[in-house]
Amino acid sequence: MPLQLPNPMAADRLGKLVRAALKAGADAADAVEFQHLSAGVSFRLGKLEDVEHSESSDLGLRVFVGQKVAFVSSTDLSPRALDALPERAITMARLAPDDRFAGLAPADRLAKNIPSLDIDENREPSTERLVERARAIEDAALAVPGITNSEGGGAGFGRTTVTLVTSAGFVGGYAGTNHSVSVSVIAGEGTAMERDDDFSSARFASDLESPEIVGKRAGDRAVKRLGPRKVKTQAVPIFYDYRVSASLLGHFAGAISGAAIARGVSFLKDRMNDDVFSSGVTVVDDPHRQRGRRSKPFDGEGVANTRHVLIDKGRLTTWLLDSASARQLNLTTTGHASRGTAGPPSPAPSNLYMEPGQRTAAELMHGVRDGFYVTDLIGMGVNGVTGDYSRGAAGFWIENGEIAYPVSEVTIAGNLKDMYRNLTPANDLIFRYGINAPTIRVDGMTIAGA
Repeated sequence: MPLQLPNPMAADRLGKLVRAALKAGADAADAVEFQHLSAGVSFRLGKLEDVEHSESSDLGLRVFVGQKVAFVSSTDLSPRALDALPERAITMARLAPDDRFAGLAPADRLAKNIPSLDIDENREPSTERLVERARAIEDAALAVPGITNSEGGGAGFGRTTVTLVTSAGFVGGYAGTNHSVSVSVIAGEGTAMERDDDFSSARFASDLESPEIVGKRAGDRAVKRLGPRKVKTQAVPIFYDYRVSASLLGHFAGAISGAAIARGVSFLKDRMNDDVFSSGVTVVDDPHRQRGRRSKPFDGEGVANTRHVLIDKGRLTTWLLDSASARQLNLTTTGHASRGTAGPPSPAPSNLYMEPGQRTAAELMHGVRDGFYVTDLIGMGVNGVTGDYSRGAAGFWIENGEIAYPVSEVTIAGNLKDMYRNLTPANDLIFRYGINAPTIRVDGMTIAGA
């Protein structure tokens, strides 16, 4: 399918900026514009608390003068404001230090056709519909026996339109929508209170989980956390619930970012083509997933993107590269550039997921005398250089293969290099977020308790 332009006016505006930058002395230039529409309502204890609706635009111009580069951005899209941007950017670039890796994406890698990703519903729900969703999700959570208070329920909608123009001849754009519902409630009283939450989000309203189902799930989760116990320090199998298992993939994505590899600050920097995970693990990044939460038809530099198997049966196959990090490593961009308006692109995944394993979560727990099922992680105690891992956690203790009782105020620790090698995925993968993983079992970790 030819490149589409959901916002031709933005493309025309950016094209004029790029041409003006070239006329002012730039050797190359590109410009990007983001237009955002958002609406939301919130309920607390049965009362409407807030109704919001906003629209905004943000535009950025990047210019190259020799090996120098500069960025300027503006939320003022008036002709007067935009006319000043090219000269300002050129002046800044001439004062900047040389960057021998900076430059536009290779022309032969630019997208010429795009897939139909079905990510734009392009129909804003009424405020009344959002109110119905927010009321329903909180009502369902409050109806769960044992729930005593609410931090609020909400419903939202957003639509973002992206347009990119480069002096290499690329002109493209796309739009995507998002519907969401969320709620957070409290169970118990006094010093014996516990909270939990839940949410659902989707590109299309028809794919959104029922607010009643999500609300009840949040209430049930909060009640199940009542009466947590302490456990002693020990080494046990750790199970990551799907709500937190994706975080292990997030750490992996950071470790294979071309920027981190080029700087030598990743614990996986020397592991290309090595067995990084166990042989039963395959990790995929797919920007063309239908209705995917992070689907997009081209990357932040206009490069044609495609599905990549990052981990193939345990083996690391590629880095995540934008054009600059690819040049640093004498490689070719993998189409993973992500960008805003005020800085350079950087590598990032799209729809990243771990393929499901062969066994159910219950089968992975079978025979485990003592273990810890994690539902919440606290803090960011991960060293990207060494792989050392230490995070606060809460969840449930496992005894003889069964969930036994809630546990809180513990720390789980290990090293990601060892954790990845001793990781087993269950077969319960469901696509809920931008990064998704099934329930995961990791052997050989330590839990620090009382």
